[in-house]
This record gives sequence, structure tokens and C-alpha cells, in this order.
Amino acid sequence: MTDEELLALAKRVCNQGRWGEDDELGTLNYITPQKRRAAAALVRSGESLSIARDLTTAPDPVTHEAIDHRMLFVKTGPAAAEDYVGIAPHGFSVTHLDAICHSTWNGALYNGRSVEDVHRYDGLAFGSVHAMRDGIFTRGVLLDVARARGVDYLEPDHLITVDDLEAAEREGGVRVGSGDALFVRMGLSCWEAVHGPQSPDNRSGLGAHCVEWLHERQVAVYGGDCVEFMPYPSEVIRMPLHHIGMPTMGLILLDWPEVEGLAAACERHRRWEFLLTVAPIRLPRATGAAVNPICVF
Repeated sequence: MTDEELLALAKRVCNQGRWGEDDELGTLNYITPQKRRAAAALVRSGESLSIARDLTTAPDPVTHEAIDHRMLFVKTGPAAAEDYVGIAPHGFSVTHLDAICHSTWNGALYNGRSVEDVHRYDGLAFGSVHAMRDGIFTRGVLLDVARARGVDYLEPDHLITVDDLEAAEREGGVRVGSGDALFVRMGLSCWEAVHGPQSPDNRSGLGAHCVEWLHERQVAVYGGDCVEFMPYPSEVIRMPLHHIGMPTMGLILLDWPEVEGLAAACERHRRWEFLLTVAPIRLPRATGAAVNPICVF
């Protein structure tokens, strides 16, 4: 897409004012009580699994991020051990939810807010992760793009298209619908098992046309082992999911889940839909939160 087409796309998918001028939930509004009841009915075997990555105090080999974990009190006898944990959630090492006003484009944030009014030294004045404190409980869908293409993984130069998403729908016998949490698998862990750590600066991911597809399907949450195609070939919008999806659509991003175990579970159960639950911490003004998403079959 040209830069002009990207800007036109941003206008077409804009949800400003759709749920009221003070709305801080964005696409989570697609998750209705009826949607939650239908999602609960997907639980049949009762198997549950986490799709979070382990937190570690060892620096990540690509992003060099680590968790600050310190013991505060260790003593023999009846006293309890205590510790402190500090987490910088964003990036490619921690499974996390992005606050709806975490990412901006050209100084604009979700629902017509400006960076100057929202991004403050003490946190976000609007659209923080605290808005999601009641949790996410909905139907999850895995679209295994690599599996649909008959490969173990996509190469870093593969831009995922709408055709790729719809081919994975057909392969899995599912259709992404309103209020769903969508996860996309490109097989990153399998690629890294062969080639070593992959740079986030050169990585397969969704093209901008997929953002409009997410808008049309009314996807509530997006996650996966890929985000947008990087580096994106535009000087105007370098990250379509972060710079169009989040500030324009109000798309909720669940960044950096581990989907290999989820893909294996879908294969075992022969279905690519499940119940997803996510409960962020109740931290007012926070730009994001490390989370432990649970998928139940």
C-alpha cells in the first residue's frame, strides 16, 4: 500500500466516538455478554494451558530485557520469604497486554485524545490498562498460517496477507467473528530452533490490508508470534497494527504469547477455537501489564 492508501485506510477503520467519547475499552466492546456465554460453551474436555512466556532474570538474547527479581527477606524458622519483582512489559520478552493509549501515531491516541493530554510522567491520564480490570473472557481462535501453507515456519521476508488469514480459516474449519480474540502463528519458535534468535527488525507479520480485515471482522483482541511485517515499507506508518490498529481502531493487542503449545493443543482436539481468559493487574495509569492468558478446550 502507498502512504496515501495507508492514510485512507486509517480513516476507514476509525472507531473514534463509536462507543462514546469517554470510552477506554476500544474493540473489547465487541465482547458482549452473549459472546461470553457462547465462549464458555466451548469448554468440553476441560484442558487448560497457558500461552504466556516464562519471566526470566536473564537478559533476552535479542532485546536484552530482563525481569528485576530480588529476594527481600530470607530466614530460617517460621518467618516467610519475601521478594520484589519489577517488570518492563513492552517489547519481545514478556507476554503482555498493551494499554489502548500505549501507542500513538502523529501525536494522536485512541478516541481523539492527544499525547500531550494523556502521556504524563505519572502514567496515562486516559486509556490505561486499568480500563481492562474486569478481564477478557471470550472465544479465542488460532489461525495457523504456517500450517495452512504446508510449512513449519514462514521466512522473515513473508508479508502475511488477508488471503493467508482466510486460507488458515479454511484449513482450521473456523471463521473469525465479532468479539473474538485472534491469534496468528507464523512458526517463529520453529524458525529460531533452526536458525537462532530472529531479529524483531526483520520479521514476518501482518500487512496493512489485514488491519482492515480485523476491523471488518470486529476482532476484539489480536495476538500471535507475529505482529506487523517488519520493517514495514512506509515512511509514514511504520507499524500498521500499532499506529493504525491501536490509536485509530482502539484494537487491543496481546503481545508476545507463546503459541506453539496452543497449536499443538488445537491439533490434538482437532479444533482451532477455545475459551480465552486474561486478567490484567489493577494498576491505574499503567501503559501495559504482564499477563498469563489461559486457553481452555
